[in-house]
Amino acid sequence: MLRQGCGCARLGVAARHGYVAGRSSKVISCLSVAVTPTPDDENPEAALVVLTELVRDDLELCNRLIVEHMDSPVSLIPQLAAHIVAAGGKRLRPLLTLAAARMCGYRGERHAALAACVEFLHTATLLHDDVVDESSLRRGQASANALFGNKPSVLVGDFLFARAFQLMVRDGSLRVLAILSQAAATIVEGEVLQLVIQNDTATTEEQYLQVIAGKTAALFAAATEIGAVVADRPEAEAQALHAYGRDLGMAFQLVDDALDYSARQAELGKTVGDDFREGKITLPVLLAFQRGDEAERVFWRRVLEEREQGEGDLEHALELMRRHDTLGATLALAEDYGRSAQRALDLFPQGPERQALSDIIRFCIARAR
Repeated sequence: MLRQGCGCARLGVAARHGYVAGRSSKVISCLSVAVTPTPDDENPEAALVVLTELVRDDLELCNRLIVEHMDSPVSLIPQLAAHIVAAGGKRLRPLLTLAAARMCGYRGERHAALAACVEFLHTATLLHDDVVDESSLRRGQASANALFGNKPSVLVGDFLFARAFQLMVRDGSLRVLAILSQAAATIVEGEVLQLVIQNDTATTEEQYLQVIAGKTAALFAAATEIGAVVADRPEAEAQALHAYGRDLGMAFQLVDDALDYSARQAELGKTVGDDFREGKITLPVLLAFQRGDEAERVFWRRVLEEREQGEGDLEHALELMRRHDTLGATLALAEDYGRSAQRALDLFPQGPERQALSDIIRFCIARAR
């Protein structure tokens, strides 16, 4: 449960019910698995393996389509795209599309192409994000912009956006096109809003939730909703899967934002405190500012608004977060969204796909443990 006075529970509920506004064999085989462990509280990572195994054949087709559509006579395009696609990503979003479609009874191949489309949209945003954030690492490896430069990264991101829309057009469903194109626009709105409020300690929790609803949750929601659409299921099921994906995406990003200040970050191949150095106002920082005394707020204004950061400032920021338990509050809110995502699955009958989608909620949240 969230602590009284945090304000997160109220804003979380309000936000959920209407956000305010190439060629590499290892790309295809990177998600191959040989065993199917049973996920439990001690081994939540097994949920991802189970989900992957459940849709193995569909995922292999999706991966082949990804490689095929990364191809270009301009050699830098498949070279750069393959670098990020094969960099060890979980393929979580396309996996959600595949599993959602199967849960809804779909057994064709449309969902594999749309899962590839979802992955292209996601990968394009990663390429652009790393340029905007001036990141040098992505999943523990040198980022594309660090290896190839900013200009090629932006342009290849544009190429992947174009490929995604080609796949949407090839699918032929205006409903699918509407869902995914709206998600693409919402992602950009979320990223731009994050840029607008960056370094601003007056940022509200509602603004923060709006950012992550756009930049992260929108694609999760679209990825799962189209699973019901390709299966031609009733609108109630499409909306339930939209709600599931949306709340899962909110939980996922909240955990990511907590991880940035966690010792677990280094284990995941990322640098602790990147958000702090960039002046990003995420919930752990926002709550520390709100709960702190005036001296603490002076510190936050200096390091975030004035961007005057020196030796020991990150350590002091971490101490203030511990003092006010802001990482705990952030993870509590993630768990609240996880419970909401779980409730959205109640509409669907029990089965392996529903169980896998349920277990993946725990996986997303347990990354911080």
